[in-house]
Amino acid sequence: MTDATTTEISIRPERVRVWDIWVRLFHWLLVASITIVAVTGFLFDASWIALHIVAGLSAVALVVARVIWGFLGPTHARFANFLRRPAVVLSHLTGKESGRYLGHNPAGGVMMLGLMGIVLMLGVTGLAGLGGVLRTGPLLSLPYPVGAAGLEIHEALAVLLLVMILAHIAAAIFESRRSRENLVRSMLSGTKESRPGDHTGHPERARPFIALFLILGLAVTATLLLPNGGRAPVGAPVAELDASFDDECSACHLAYHPSLLTGSEWRALMAGLEDHYGEDASLDPETTARITDWLVAHDAATVQTRPARMFAGTLGTSAVSMTDSRVWNHLHEDVREEIFLRAPVYSKSNCSACHGDAETGWFSPFHIQIPKEPSK
Repeated sequence: MTDATTTEISIRPERVRVWDIWVRLFHWLLVASITIVAVTGFLFDASWIALHIVAGLSAVALVVARVIWGFLGPTHARFANFLRRPAVVLSHLTGKESGRYLGHNPAGGVMMLGLMGIVLMLGVTGLAGLGGVLRTGPLLSLPYPVGAAGLEIHEALAVLLLVMILAHIAAAIFESRRSRENLVRSMLSGTKESRPGDHTGHPERARPFIALFLILGLAVTATLLLPNGGRAPVGAPVAELDASFDDECSACHLAYHPSLLTGSEWRALMAGLEDHYGEDASLDPETTARITDWLVAHDAATVQTRPARMFAGTLGTSAVSMTDSRVWNHLHEDVREEIFLRAPVYSKSNCSACHGDAETGWFSPFHIQIPKEPSK
C-alpha cells in the first residue's frame, strides 16, 4: 500500500449512524403514501377513492407511529433532539448559530412537525367528509353540513401540504449545498459524516418493544373503530322502493330514487305525466296520487346524501331532464360523450350502467365503474 493511499484512508471522514431503519422506512413510506394520495385526489376521478382512502389512512398510521417513535426512539428520532425554541430556530435561519446538526436542524424540525400535523388534520377532515357526505366510516352519522365543511377544509389542507412539501424539497436541496452533504442519500443509508463542532444531541436509548406495544394497541383500536360495524347511517335513503313507482317508472327508464328531488319537484313532475318529456306517461288518478305521496315522503329533504344535496332543486318546475341539468353535466364533464352512446350504456339516463348502486339513491363513488369498450 502506498503512502498516498494510506494518507487518503486516514483522512477519510468517519461516518456515524444518524437515522435508524424505522425513521427511514417512515420517511419513504410516507413519501409513497402521499404521492398516491395526491395523484388520486388531484388527477384521478371519483372511482379511485378507495385507493385514495387506503393511502391516506396509511399516511396517518405512519405519522402516528412516528409520533410514538419520537418519544421512544433513539437519539436523532426523538422530538426532544430536534424541536427547539423559536429563538434557536430564528438563529439557525439567519446563520448566526455555529455548528452543524447531525439530525434534523431546528428549521427542519419545525417543518417536520408541521408536515405531520397537516397529515393528521387531513386524516380527521377526510374521515369527517367520508362520514358526513358519503355516510360511511366511523363518523357516518355526522350531519351533512359538517361533513361538507370537512371536505372543503380537507381540500385546502391538501393544497397547503403540497406547498409545504415543495418548500421541504427546496430546503433540503439548499441545506445539502450549504452543508456539502447529500441529505437524501443520508436518509437512504442512515449515515452522515462526523465533523468537528457537530450538534450530536443527548444520547438516548431506543425502547422498541414499548413502542411496538403502543403501535399495535392503536392499530387494533383503529381496526375496531374505522368500519361502520353494520350501523345504519342517519339520513339514509329509503331502501325499499314503492312497488307501483318501481313498476311504472322502470318500464321506460331507471326509477330515479325519490331522494334526488324535492317534494315540489316530484309534485310538478307527477302532475305533468301526460307530457312526460315528450311522452304520454299518464296513470290513473289513484296510482298517481299514491306514487306522488310516496315520492314526497322520501324526497331530498328526508336524507343526508351528496346526490340529494346536489340534485335537489335542479329541475324546479321546468321540463328539463335530470341529465340535462347543470349539476349532472358538471359531475360528468370528464366522461367522454361516446361512452354514453356505446354498449352497454346507450343513454345518459342509464345510470345503473356505471353506478352499481344507482337504484338505491346512494351513487357512492365506491360503486362507480365505467364499462370498457366492447372488444370487436
